[in-house]
Amino acid sequence: MPQVDLLIIGAGPTGLYSAYYAGFRGLGVAVVDSLPELGGQITAMYPEKAILDVAGFPTVKGRDLVAGLVAQADTASPEYFLDRTAQTLAHEGERVVVGLDDGTVIDAGAVLITAGIGKFSPRALPAGDGWVGRGLEFFVPSFAPYHGKDVVIVGGGDSAFDWAQHLEPMARSVTLVHRRDAFRAHERTVAAVRDSSVEIITKAQVTALRGEVGVEEVEILVDGQEPLVRPAQAVVAALGFIADLGALQTWGIETDKRHVVVDSSMRTNLDRVFAAGDITEYPGKVRLIAVGFGEAATAVNNAAVAIDPSAHVFPGHSSEG
Repeated sequence: MPQVDLLIIGAGPTGLYSAYYAGFRGLGVAVVDSLPELGGQITAMYPEKAILDVAGFPTVKGRDLVAGLVAQADTASPEYFLDRTAQTLAHEGERVVVGLDDGTVIDAGAVLITAGIGKFSPRALPAGDGWVGRGLEFFVPSFAPYHGKDVVIVGGGDSAFDWAQHLEPMARSVTLVHRRDAFRAHERTVAAVRDSSVEIITKAQVTALRGEVGVEEVEILVDGQEPLVRPAQAVVAALGFIADLGALQTWGIETDKRHVVVDSSMRTNLDRVFAAGDITEYPGKVRLIAVGFGEAATAVNNAAVAIDPSAHVFPGHSSEG
């Protein structure tokens, strides 16, 4: 049974920064993630995405941010348990025991949950049944396959507009279709896409995909108008994801069904169990990577005291070492 001071569940940006900070506090650390690679959703879905709101980086690609976080976390010599899911959690005296889906059991002094939105699956495009892998995808991990193609993106959030902005210079054409005329994406990105060659069709939905082997064109129904047809060798359904907290919901941890409730110290209602990042909820919560980094430091510093009551919450600045 592996024994560590701190077990981190989730290897996205917040989890990786938590691993570094645990090492800074002198804690032995292990990290579990259900994905086979480090970096969480960024690695799985957005490695080429330009991230603009991380302090100190005017712009940084997702894959580069993850690479930096992994290198930083390596200073803590974490033990990684990838492609494995935390299934059970129990308290044994002053220890927390977590069982993984492969039978591994980890004994920890404290647990920090940084699992993002938990397990996630993309929302389906009703007209896309049978087209996945034949031109229909739900996210864009690489831009290269879209060079010279006609691309239709369905959605009105950050992902839809980010991909439209990035694909516009390399695709033959980009069309963005959204069911409403208001968008959830960042205003600056929306403005940039409006000023580009991207065709934006609102109050509309994709009603059919057509082609022999792969997608060749899509039918778009606009409210009160005749259907439109646009060429498309690639369709991206950026309709968001259905999050599932999975086995975590059986641990007795307080949630609002979608997120884990924490206090200002990042404590959950369970002893020695903390949470940080997008999975958390508290009054005034803002879901940004930058916020997750701060929550990670808060959680680790308070976990350090839970593990060793003689420790101090504030360890001093790293620049003082």
